[in-house]
Amino acid sequence: MIRDVGGSYRRALAETVHHYSGWRPDPPTIDSLKSEGHWNNDWEASLELLRRRAFAPLPAFDALVEVFSGFYFGGDPAGDPACWSGFIGDEPLLVSRSFFAELDAAGIAWGFVSGAEPPSARFVLEQRLGLQAPPLIAMGDAPDKPDPTGLLTLAARVLSSCGGGELGAQAPPIAYLGDTVADVQTVLNARTQVPQQRFVSLAVAPPHLHEAQLEQQRTRYESALSQAGADAVVPQTAEALEPLLELLQAQWH
Repeated sequence: MIRDVGGSYRRALAETVHHYSGWRPDPPTIDSLKSEGHWNNDWEASLELLRRRAFAPLPAFDALVEVFSGFYFGGDPAGDPACWSGFIGDEPLLVSRSFFAELDAAGIAWGFVSGAEPPSARFVLEQRLGLQAPPLIAMGDAPDKPDPTGLLTLAARVLSSCGGGELGAQAPPIAYLGDTVADVQTVLNARTQVPQQRFVSLAVAPPHLHEAQLEQQRTRYESALSQAGADAVVPQTAEALEPLLELLQAQWH
């Protein structure tokens, strides 16, 4: 979780639903849906909320994607980001380039598994954070989470690039940080597919739940992450390094 998508992806989800139905789902409604662990794809989540609202007829999926992209990108996703006028311009970053420098200094190789469209993911990683060709699995590169294919593909790629061999008992532990139950389940599913490999699940509540008046909602959300199987819930992404090191060291012993 490296950017706050409450005012972008989640807002685009809400506006897409409103576009079709006249009903705008509030953040708790979206959080509740996300906590089910099946709706990491916001296009699918938009359609599911319309279905649960008994809206009919449901829009064609491709048409819904186009409406969603209009809200989120506000321009051609494959075009010049300088021409985008959508909600993507309202994404505060949750980490800085120095966070990845700290990972490098700690000897931790890193990469990204994102449910975002490739143009969105690359824009944030390369243009806003200044990362040079970071290892990335984005939407369309692998099945949606909680299918672990993307995580396993990225992990194998990162291991290979740093001479770590193949996934398995002799490989270093693999940690994944996410903010949904689907992210946690992705790690659990990876353990099932490669039982010899050590995997660690770190989780964090979405930024919009960190407002003081939403403490109870954040606590419930964090409890759901823990109950789903997260090894640790961190206060925020920028504070993940210390618990990550502790968990990785524990996995080595």
